[in-house]
Parts: sequence; C-alpha cells; structure tokens
Amino acid sequence: MEHKDIERTVAPEEVVSVNFIEAIINKDNETGKYGGRVLTRFPPEPNGYLHIGHAKSICLNFGIGKQYNGLTNLRFDDTNPTKEDIEYVNSIMEDVKWLGFEWDGEVRYASDYFGEMYEYAKKLITLGKAYVDDQTAEEIKQTRGDYSTPGINSPYRERSVEENLKLFEEMKDGKYDDGEKVLRAKIDMAHPNIVMRDPVIYRIVKAEHHNTGNEWVIYPMYDYAHPIEDAIERITHSICTLEFEVHRPLYDWILEDWDDTEIPQQIEFARLNVTKMVMSKRKLRALVEAGLVAGWDDPRMPTISGLRRRGYTPEAIRDFCDRIGVAKADSIVDIALLEFCIREDLKLKAMRPMVVIDPVKVVITNYPEGQTELVTVENNPENEELGNREVVFGREIYIERNDFMEEPVKKFFRLAPGKEVRLKGAYFITCTDVIKDENGNITEIHCTYDPETKSGSGCTRKVKGTLHWVEASTAVDIESRLYDYLLKEDSDGKDFLGDFNHESLQVFNSKGEACLATTVPGDRFQFLRQGYFVTDKDSTPEHIVMNRIVGLRDSWAKEQKK
Repeated sequence: MEHKDIERTVAPEEVVSVNFIEAIINKDNETGKYGGRVLTRFPPEPNGYLHIGHAKSICLNFGIGKQYNGLTNLRFDDTNPTKEDIEYVNSIMEDVKWLGFEWDGEVRYASDYFGEMYEYAKKLITLGKAYVDDQTAEEIKQTRGDYSTPGINSPYRERSVEENLKLFEEMKDGKYDDGEKVLRAKIDMAHPNIVMRDPVIYRIVKAEHHNTGNEWVIYPMYDYAHPIEDAIERITHSICTLEFEVHRPLYDWILEDWDDTEIPQQIEFARLNVTKMVMSKRKLRALVEAGLVAGWDDPRMPTISGLRRRGYTPEAIRDFCDRIGVAKADSIVDIALLEFCIREDLKLKAMRPMVVIDPVKVVITNYPEGQTELVTVENNPENEELGNREVVFGREIYIERNDFMEEPVKKFFRLAPGKEVRLKGAYFITCTDVIKDENGNITEIHCTYDPETKSGSGCTRKVKGTLHWVEASTAVDIESRLYDYLLKEDSDGKDFLGDFNHESLQVFNSKGEACLATTVPGDRFQFLRQGYFVTDKDSTPEHIVMNRIVGLRDSWAKEQKK
C-alpha cells in the first residue's frame, strides 16, 4: 500500500501535496536541523549498467536537490574491486546526463575516502568498538544465529586494542591472504536485528581496483563505507531503497563517533518493480553473459542504456517516475504505464511515415504502367503544425501481408478478394486476383483502383478499411526489429533464464517511404498503424535499422485474441 501524501496549505486557493520524504525535509528546514541545507547524493555501485529502478532513484535524488535549491552529488560506491569496472562508471555518468541531471562538482568515489575510512576504523578499534576476527566467512555465518537464536561471540572478540591495531595494520600491509582475517564491528551478538550482530566492516581482497590500482588490499564493506561517505560529503538526507531500512541502525551506529555535529539521516523509499521486467543487476548480467541478449544496451533490456537504444526519451522516463510517486511500501507498477508515458511524449512530436513491416506486393492492374503521381499526406494528424508531405503513388505498391486475407473472417475490414479498401491519402482499390508460388505462398495481389476516389476529391462513398502502403519503385529498404518482453507471458521471474522469451526479437525486411532514406540514429517516428520506432545505432545510409519502441493499440489484434 502506498504511503499517504500529506497536504500542506499554501494559500486558500492552493493545496500542495507532498510525499513523506518532502515532509521530513520540510520539518528539518523548519527546525533548522541542517541550517536549511539540502544535499542529496546518487550512489550507484559500478558493477553493472543501471536499470529503470535506478532511474527512479536518480529522478528522486536529483529532483529533491533541485526542488529545495540544494545540490546532489554523484558518487560511486566502489568498495568491491572484483566486480567493478570503468565501463560501468562511464555508462552510469552517461545515463545521469541523458536523464537531464547535473551533479555538483566532480564525480566522487568511495575509494577517494579509503584513507579516512581506514583511520576511522582504527578509532573504532581504539574505542573498543571493533576487533580483528580470524574466523572464516562460513564460521561467522554459522555463529550469527537467527531470528529465534542469539549469535555466539567470536573466540577473538576480546582481543586487546593493541593486538587489534597491530593485526589490522598487518592486514593493510598485505601480510594475510583473502579471507584469512576480517575486521568486525563490536556491537551485540544477541541483538534482535541480525545486521547488528558484529557485522564485518573490512575484508582482505587482493585485487586491482579501477580507481586506486593496487594501493589497497583491504576494502571496507558497503554498510561501513556508505555512512562515512555521506558524512564526509556532509550529505543531509541519504535517500535509499526500502531493503536498507533494516540497516539503518548500523548506519547510525557507525557514525556515533564521527567528529561532526551534523550527521546525515537515512530515509528509505520503496524500490521500483515493474511487471514484465527483470529488475536485478545480477540477473541482467547473467543474461548478458549467457549470450541471450546482445549486451547491456540490448533494446529488450530494462537498463537505461537499453531503454535509450529502444527509443525511450528522458522526458518519458521522468514522467513515468513522477506518475508512480514516492511510496513507503513496495508495490509493482504495470509496464503499461511506462508504455503510456512514451506514447504521450511522442504522439505530438513524431512524424508519421508509412512503413510496411512485412510487405507483399500489390499490382494495380488498371493504373497506367510507368506512371506515378504525388498524393498529399499529413505528417501528424494530431499536430497540424507539422504540416503535410507529398508521397509518390504508382502502379505497384507494398501493403502489409496481414492486411490481406483470402478467406476473411467476421469483422476483418481489410483487403480480401472482391473487397474494397482505401489506401491512405490515395484511392480505393478492390482485390481481383491472387498470385502464389509453387508452395502456395502469396507473392502478389492484383487489384483495380477507382480513379474517382482520390483523397481530397470530394468522393462521398465510404469504405470501412484504410491501409497504409509504400510505392515500390521509391521504397527504402529497412530492417525492422520488433521487440517483445524478455520473459515469457506466464513467468513468475524466479527461473528467469529458463523463462527467457526466445521470441522476444523478430526481424523483418520492410519497405518504407522515400523520406526515410536520410534518417540517422536517434530519429523517432510513428509508423502509421504500426507503432513508434527509432533509428538504431546499427543503422547506416546503406542499411537502415529501426527498432520498435512501443506498439499502438490494435483493435483487430484484440479481436483476434478474443
């Protein structure tokens, strides 16, 4: 259930609704807790590409900073050198900029503060609040207990301050191997919150770091590093997802001895879950490594780079994040809302050329051979400011293969033998014959046209079906990529590799209007009756490639499903 908004009266005629995070910040500003300062941060781990869930966090953190005339830092929580890479750092920076946000100053890294974190760890040891443990990771796990059983103190828990300082320094100097020793916080092994049962705060990892090279062989754990990073940067409100709520007591405990009067506060909000989407960097990495997708920016991926390549706009994603709001409890958002947002963003912007995705040739037998003419078509009937264009019409055209049915069923208002339809912007045609190959596949449809029915001529006769088409001699070849959801329809997301939808990409050799010959990567269109498309980065002037961003609502497809 979503956390209720709180209403704040601004004027008799105006009521502004604020979410629970804004309510906390408003109260802090009223009490002068941070002297009216608001400084947030977006702190991704550079161990994969960001997905749509991270977009919500980006919009929230940067949006809060802007709303309160504050600032937002971009900081990489790079405390695990075995999983991090500069490739991920660069992709994340690109994602934040593409979404329309700017961070304060230089990009920051947790690794920038490793020296201060090490010194603070020594302070905790000196205060008797941390100790070096020789137990293995498995032994620590086995002695932690569970919700009904308290943990068991480590046999090394009562080492002296002097011994702990010596061992910790030897850890730093590389005397021990990975896993041989760890530094643990000394809290309470019987604490009802298992997170507080002497958590590990430093471990040995002899691996090269993307930012610090081989300078360090010990690395802080995320739960230790994160509050210190916030404190060093003097973050006011550390906004994170709901799974960190149970970690908040540790966040506060870590900073109990921090030498500053202003301590950041952690605030948790519900993470974004979207139907039909895999929302886990670990699972997304598995898809990439298994070769089931063509990389992190595959247009089927819910990564920001994948959505960008798919053709989604930053405006649509920001609108989506605004519409779902900020909740205090987890919920699942229907992917239909995201698709609605991109349609809303593009419906008045996108020109609407005619493209035949799966073409079959139509020969208009009573149209003069060698003759062509120009017909006028609107660029976008919902936006008159985009004007009109002239399109070549001739004896041979292409229409969609599924716009023809030899034996039409009820409510099929498209082309069929003896049936008349309108060609968008042109004439009425009637099917007179069907040409097939030796395998029974339709290769050509023969029709006649009525020259008295040209669009704009004042013809009052009506037909129910209107088809889009492309004139054959001027048609542009297009590779159309149509995407479906990554997971099968009945998937519960648990066996995501087994539930992978191998039909999630279909490729067609399509025919488009001549105006598409000059398209460049990033151009967006609405292909008439087909959906919204974007020119892919693989596209060249010699080989045009278009991705379907999202389809249109198709009344005939709905009838077929029934």
